Amino acid sequence: MIPTPGQPKTQYGLGAVNYHTGETVIIIRKHKRRKEVAELLQALLDKHPNETVYVAWDNAITHQDDEVEAVVQGAAGRLILLYLPTYSPWLNPIEMLWRNFRREVTHCELFTTVKELIEASYNFFKRSNLTPDKTLSIIGAKPK
Repeated sequence: MIPTPGQPKTQYGLGAVNYHTGETVIIIRKHKRRKEVAELLQALLDKHPNETVYVAWDNAITHQDDEVEAVVQGAAGRLILLYLPTYSPWLNPIEMLWRNFRREVTHCELFTTVKELIEASYNFFKRSNLTPDKTLSIIGAKPK
């Protein structure tokens, strides 16, 4: 009998990028469910306490739920959700940043622990926040 390593330890990144400033907000969690999506929306509202926050995203089932609706209602008009057409990732700026993330962080890399991968992930987005012009260029918000 050949021993197996067991169940994989999965982590999910949920994030948003400000199309005007290049600033990112990222959370990494064990699940990618409605609760975590609501948590990301709340993090965006907390980051911009006096502004209206517009979120353009797809029609994923995790984006439509009572928990998400509770955050929208609690924001009292400060959170506007804009739904992109189904199967159109090229319209979502964060997808371009995720592609760049995979190229720089996970492509041809082997991490010995999930903790190392999470650390490398957070470091990528910290660096992105230090170079917002580069991030804007990656998402197509500003010409190179």
